[in-house]
Formats: sequence, structure tokens, C-alpha cells
Amino acid sequence: MDDQIESIQEEKTSGLVSDEAKAASALPEEELERLTSDIITALKTVYDPEIPVDIYELGLIYRIDISDDRDIDIEMTLTAPGCPVAGEMPGWVQSAALTVPGVRDVKVDLVFDPMWEPSRMSDEAKLELGWM
Repeated sequence: MDDQIESIQEEKTSGLVSDEAKAASALPEEELERLTSDIITALKTVYDPEIPVDIYELGLIYRIDISDDRDIDIEMTLTAPGCPVAGEMPGWVQSAALTVPGVRDVKVDLVFDPMWEPSRMSDEAKLELGWM
């Protein structure tokens, strides 16, 4: 069971940090994996106030880049461009990522291409929302 959970977690995180970025990084692979995992854990504490699911499980995080200096660039979206917390959410994401030990700085870019759609949600999010 633990192997299955670990496999699912690896599959979910594999697209967030590209293989090229991993190969080009001067950080040891274990450190890069730890930072990625810890950042995702931190991001899972941020919720859209209108939806009882964290932003990671909702599929709002498109990309996480970690520089050799441990500066973090996060590309994310919202469920809709007119989201009432559009001005606040990037700050919440930045604050959460800055709690990770070893992270020096965090920049959050809000993008709407591609637009978010429900298919980006994890099975966990769909279950929580009663969609499964």
C-alpha cells in the first residue's frame, strides 16, 4: 500500500519539475526532491475559500522551478479569472512556500493559459467534492 501511495505521489509531482530542470540543477537530486516535496506539502495548506479542497489537489499549480540558489518560481492559475481572491492567492502561495526550510525566495506567477478545468483535479479532490 505504501508503495502505491508513493508511486501516486511521484506521478503527481513528476510534471511540476521538468527532467531538464532536474538534470541542469547543481543541487543534489535528493535535495531537489526534498524541496519539491516540502513545497507541495506547504502548498497543500492553501485553500480556495469557496472550495473545500487545497490548491494543489485542485490542480491550480502548473509548475515549480527551483534554482541552484533555492529561489522558487511557481506558476499557478485560478479556477476562474474573476476569482474573488485573485489578488490575494499568489501572496498566500508565496507565504506558504517560504515556510519550507532552505527556501531563499519565492516568486508566484498567475497564468490563465491554459485555463483551469475540472480534469486537472486529483481523484482526492473529486472525491472530496462528491464528483466520484
